[in-house]
Amino acid sequence: MPSAAPEPDPDPATALRPALPSPLQELDSAADPAFHRRGIRLLLKRDDLIHPDLPGNKWRKLMPTLRAAAGRPLLTFGGAYSNHLRATAAAGRLLGFPTIGVVRGDELADRPLNPSLARCAADGMTLVFVDRATYRRKDDPATLARLLAEHAPPGTRAVPEGGSDALAATGCAALGRELRGLTDVAAVACGTGGTLAGLAAGLAPGQRALGFPVLKGGFLTAECVRLQREAFGGRVGDWRLEERFHGGGYARTGPELEAFATAFEDRHAVPVERIYVAKMLWGLTTLVTEGAFEPGTTLTAVITGSPFRPPRP
Repeated sequence: MPSAAPEPDPDPATALRPALPSPLQELDSAADPAFHRRGIRLLLKRDDLIHPDLPGNKWRKLMPTLRAAAGRPLLTFGGAYSNHLRATAAAGRLLGFPTIGVVRGDELADRPLNPSLARCAADGMTLVFVDRATYRRKDDPATLARLLAEHAPPGTRAVPEGGSDALAATGCAALGRELRGLTDVAAVACGTGGTLAGLAAGLAPGQRALGFPVLKGGFLTAECVRLQREAFGGRVGDWRLEERFHGGGYARTGPELEAFATAFEDRHAVPVERIYVAKMLWGLTTLVTEGAFEPGTTLTAVITGSPFRPPRP
């Protein structure tokens, strides 16, 4: 009698075949005077190469949620250019489950979809546009319950904006563990805090994490502490935030940051995503120039994503 066919592996990580651990790339310090003059090593943790559709911290933050959801629909939140919405939509397409994206700004419903939202729709995500007042109340249980009742099938799992919750923090702890013994300081751009919360928890004693918020407001310290408390039982790891490098707010860059990112790309042949990664690299370079690190320090910049390039029609 022929043997029965093996059951398919239900683990989404197995199905999607990520490139883990992500590569650790040392840059030529001679090509970067700010680091070379002070004897600082700069490494890039290339999380942008983990998966072509779920790159960087989106893979690490979403994977525990995908396992917990076990194929159920996901409803989540984001702005008009949200990397998190695109990653969630791509996961739904690749793994075969429905996705609903609640988008900030009901005025966007009357406009043609931008390339980022068009990618979400092409991947099968149902887009729900809500006014900004409703979006600000998205964490209110009554508001969330109404959105689920009106726009999602029964059994849908809700995922916070940016994917940042306790599950996401536990997923990002693997990033810190991959860097144990390999760096003194690990730097990461921060939107909602989940990646920093997990990174710091995964590092070894003696290592520290630096977060570079891309939004104004100074709210992320409390948010990271909350995430660590829910995921790990309390504040853990040596970490802090550098609040000076948001460039004026989310998705704001300006000529100085653009010039820095372009020059970095030219020196090192590494694509630099502007909304998050450029601000982190800019901040890290400024700190090195200011003498914030001892000579001989090894710094690692976590490349959490790559520039979004819409597929050709």
